[in-house]
Amino acid sequence: MDIRAQVSMVFHLDKCIGCHTCSVACKNVWTDRPGAEYMWWNNVETKPGTGFPTLWEDQDHYKGGWKVTGNNASPKLELRSQNKLDSFVKLFYNPNQPGLDDYYEPWTYKYTDLFNAPEGDDQPTAIPISQITGEPVAIEAGPNWDDDLSGSPIYAENDINLEGLSDEEREQLFEIERISMMYLPRICNHCANPSCVASCPSGALYKRGEDGIVLINQDVCKGWRACISACPYKKIYYNWKTGKSEKCILCYPKLETGQIPNCFQSCVGRIRYLGVLLYDADRVAEAMKVPDHALVESQRTVICDPFDEKIVALAKKNGISDEFIKAAQLSPVYKYVMKWKIALPLHVEYRTMPMLFYVPPLLPVMGKVDNGIYENPLEQFFTSLEKSRLPIKYLARLFSAGNESLIESVMKKLMAVRYYKRSLDMADLDVVMVSRMMREGATTPEEAEAIYRLTALPTIDERFVIPEIQMEEAIESTCNPEVCKGSCGLGMNQKVERGL
Repeated sequence: MDIRAQVSMVFHLDKCIGCHTCSVACKNVWTDRPGAEYMWWNNVETKPGTGFPTLWEDQDHYKGGWKVTGNNASPKLELRSQNKLDSFVKLFYNPNQPGLDDYYEPWTYKYTDLFNAPEGDDQPTAIPISQITGEPVAIEAGPNWDDDLSGSPIYAENDINLEGLSDEEREQLFEIERISMMYLPRICNHCANPSCVASCPSGALYKRGEDGIVLINQDVCKGWRACISACPYKKIYYNWKTGKSEKCILCYPKLETGQIPNCFQSCVGRIRYLGVLLYDADRVAEAMKVPDHALVESQRTVICDPFDEKIVALAKKNGISDEFIKAAQLSPVYKYVMKWKIALPLHVEYRTMPMLFYVPPLLPVMGKVDNGIYENPLEQFFTSLEKSRLPIKYLARLFSAGNESLIESVMKKLMAVRYYKRSLDMADLDVVMVSRMMREGATTPEEAEAIYRLTALPTIDERFVIPEIQMEEAIESTCNPEVCKGSCGLGMNQKVERGL
């Protein structure tokens, strides 16, 4: 076993209000400069919707992430974006990379037209001009162009996650009484099996050994952009000014001093949780070779129990400090992902083992109108899940690689917690029925209270459990200097089947 520490995240989607404060906080600190105008390391998407860049989830086109090849007896992980034969050619032309039209042409306004306009009868206006060319531009897209357009036939109906829904389910989803939406904030997942790292010809991308953060060495990056194609989440961007690739760095300068990232700190809905997970790096590749429906459970088997004495001993042997181990034991991420099992990875079928997890939204499941009256889920118990405004099949495409039973189990537990808490204050709720809900939701009063407190009443110290990173205690590099130029703390050439 090769026990590693990973700074991981949970986003609770029931609490996200779609205010984009996180996006603005990140933009003001990291990407408010020439060459990075179109970059949004943090963005918030409306689902159903096409996202940013447009249709980024369409891996038939973008070919990001990993695929399993070979037979059942000896499966292999290979990059979807390239192989040893075409990797050189794609350095010069890659048809699967997103273009500026897939993002948007960033613009500002010619404010001098307002400030210096002569007196007249007409209202002066500020003409939009491109931040790239400086020429007037017709605004046709933006980073959140389909924000709140859940019923739109142009955006919502083109969501690739709606594939597989029956015609009746698709029609019902866009009925005026059932129109529903959820917000999906996204940052780099800092994956445990990152395809971007494996695709980089120069070895500029690496995964830090001390905390698992995926970074780009700007001194080594050649701007070949293989990482942009390989990342299935499209969270790596090309800076046209510097000729280098850039991405979310999880505000690691702040983490190293015990502070939290800007998007976490500014979150109005307090949806974000940060903590440490311990995982077995030796099992990462094998865990991602299982069939799609088993990927979530397979990923859970890689995450280790921080209270297990054997795991603790192996972690210390690998250079993980006592502070990090204690942080892993107190981690809110471990509670959501492993203890309660209500936080799931986004598109785990890309097989990058994302270390950002989401608690799926419950509200769209609970609020369906029938004959002008909202259904009472208490009367039909959990059967309301089958007729939810946001289909279980849709949520499964997002968070469980199509495994609907996993989504149902999460929803049942969330509903059970909600009605257990209501039963404590509302005398008209049937206690026996709520007890049955608790059993079917596979939870207990003690667990329900713990979930409620960490969801609704957490202090800042409970939401963010991360120690200051002691750089002198960082795991020494074990990588091949010819491949990674000495920059890879994890030795990704040993842990990932590189694409070159």
